[in-house]
Amino acid sequence: MLEGSKRLTALLPMKAHSARVTSKNFRAIAGKPLFRWVLDTLAATPEVDQIVINTDARGILAEKGLKDGDCGGKVLIRDRKPEICGDFVSMNLVLADDVANVESDYFLMTHTTNPLLSAKTISRMLAVFYDAERRGAADSLFTVTAHRTRFYTPEGEAINHDPKNLVRTQDLPPYLEENSVGYVFTPASFAKTGARIGEKPLLFETPALESIDIDEPFDWFIAESILRRIASGEALPES
Repeated sequence: MLEGSKRLTALLPMKAHSARVTSKNFRAIAGKPLFRWVLDTLAATPEVDQIVINTDARGILAEKGLKDGDCGGKVLIRDRKPEICGDFVSMNLVLADDVANVESDYFLMTHTTNPLLSAKTISRMLAVFYDAERRGAADSLFTVTAHRTRFYTPEGEAINHDPKNLVRTQDLPPYLEENSVGYVFTPASFAKTGARIGEKPLLFETPALESIDIDEPFDWFIAESILRRIASGEALPES
């Protein structure tokens, strides 16, 4: 937990345009707009003091019923500057604008495209990071998915195993994929690297189902199937 009056701000960037899944941030999925799934989760996470939405779609959000001060006063909508709009602008530039203009001791960044992320996992992620930071073991955190399978180069060379001496895949050392589900950092760590990942990051493995990211149309199909079950009251299985 945070000490004293230290403040945690969740950053939830949201743009109007989507290249591969049309208007995905605002499309209805399992009963509500996609962005509402993770927004409602952040609002229900007790450690989160404020939720900042950096966007070029204030009007669309208003049409979907979201405005400044919603979610118990936690929501702050910031209009994205024209120079950091577009599909090819680095997310770190968007985050830099928020970090420079929003006073906070800690930042937690996630995406609307991670609708299965739970408040329980967020709380656990934060607790692990705060403990590591106090011990000087980390200045930031990012989430990963662990893969225990046989990898090859495009040329067919084995990367992490010996094809002549097969071991069970579950016994292979994991390769860790940055899954973009969550990042935790401070203004100081961001200043050192100009990025959401600092100089001494902690890698945090998220549950498999909560790590689903809607990037392609088939991702939407998978996420929608699971979200409908959640909407009907079914709990996610433990990973």
